Amino acid sequence: MRIAVVEDDDGVGDALVDALNEVGHEPRRMRRGADLLLNHRDVDLVLLDLGLPDEDGLTVLRRLRTVSEMPVVVLTARHDERSVVRALRGGADDYVVKPARLGELMARLEVAARRRVADAPVATDRRIASGDIVVDLDARLVSVAGVDVALTPKEFELLAHLVTRRGEAVSREQLMDAIWGDAYVAISRSLDVHMTALRAKLGRPGVIETIRGYGYRWGS
Repeated sequence: MRIAVVEDDDGVGDALVDALNEVGHEPRRMRRGADLLLNHRDVDLVLLDLGLPDEDGLTVLRRLRTVSEMPVVVLTARHDERSVVRALRGGADDYVVKPARLGELMARLEVAARRRVADAPVATDRRIASGDIVVDLDARLVSVAGVDVALTPKEFELLAHLVTRRGEAVSREQLMDAIWGDAYVAISRSLDVHMTALRAKLGRPGVIETIRGYGYRWGS
């Protein structure tokens, strides 16, 4: 597995990287929470310290969960019950207190990874019909009432992300992360511009609902 080791202590971080390499994993050392939030799509699992220099690890975990369901195992010196409860309720798959025994830590990482695979949804039909809109995800083709609609690559990715989550509220951050690779740009009009163009091309008012202050939902 490609494992993000989010740890600012060089002694601990280097030891973890060496241990993970020895058992065949591909560790990616990250020292700040921002490094994880900007590069999480390059890894399969996260080993997360809570005492980070730029942001508390619990905040990083909460922000990560807005865009990703990847396995996260917290590894920290904090052993108080409040921190444990907040981390688990915030989306951590497991919580390990330092110093951790290496064998136990590796087992917990493997269990967290297996749990997420087991919980992952089964692949669905790659050709989706929603009303008179038909989306072929493999061929990247869209038709409305039998007429092909020409979309730009970003417009198609935006459509695909929404239509495969019909009825589900999708945040602006999730869309920015999935399509542009960055959920945390300070100011971006890219999503608004592409959403306006996509709605106009589909010509079906209301099929993409706006959830004020949050994001969008495919409503058909």
